[in-house]
Amino acid sequence: MSVIPAAPVGPLRLVPMQRLTHGGRWRTEAMRSYRMPILLWFTRGQGRITVAGLTRGYGAHNAVFIPAGTMHGFDVSSQVYGTAVFFNESVPLELASDPFHLRVRDARHQGQITGLLESLQREIDGERPLKDRAIAHYGGLLSVWLDRQRFEAEDRPQDCAARALVRRYTEAIEEQLYTGQSVSDYAEGLGVTPTHLSRVCNQTCGRPASDLLADRLTFEARRLLLDTSLPVKRVAEVLGFNSAAYFTRAFHHRTGQTPSDFREARKR
Repeated sequence: MSVIPAAPVGPLRLVPMQRLTHGGRWRTEAMRSYRMPILLWFTRGQGRITVAGLTRGYGAHNAVFIPAGTMHGFDVSSQVYGTAVFFNESVPLELASDPFHLRVRDARHQGQITGLLESLQREIDGERPLKDRAIAHYGGLLSVWLDRQRFEAEDRPQDCAARALVRRYTEAIEEQLYTGQSVSDYAEGLGVTPTHLSRVCNQTCGRPASDLLADRLTFEARRLLLDTSLPVKRVAEVLGFNSAAYFTRAFHHRTGQTPSDFREARKR
């Protein structure tokens, strides 16, 4: 599994949705994973989000819970507002092990999560005694709210087999991201043909298996180019590419820039 950002310093961290796109929309749209669980609470706007290989539309008053290490990406326009909650992996909250997407239509429930997030933000910003303890308890209440909404949700999976296979595929990518495996390799490990795997990926998220894999590798390449001083050749090796030239061609195909140009442009 790849390691993206460090865990929150305190029990939880709240980030405005718009701030997630700082540095480029690729920071939200490309497939990635975090080592801590995340809750995305959208209050305005709409778009599409892919979690564990399943793509759905999101809108106002949607809550999307993403467990640690789950591959995901979503588009965020200037009209999208909301809050991302990053849970500290060291805080023992009872959180779901599976991702889920909630459309919260009841105004009372919308008000409950809004109040919880506002109280959390006040504690995070303040310096009152027992601050971390209070934040952890609010986090517990937030986890209870999520579970109650999930149990009452009317949405049910329409094709469990397809969703389960694609989720296993995205989990395998996360676990073996640096091994240089192809779609055929992953398909063999999952006990299916590459054709079937791509057909199922197209069914659940409108993208072939090869595109999901390439998108995830591209995000990781960008991260390594920006967050480390590894030479381009070494980045290619880490990600399992056979040569730096092949890596450069693949990166340019998806981003329109060479790895060196991408790194230099972000430094300026």
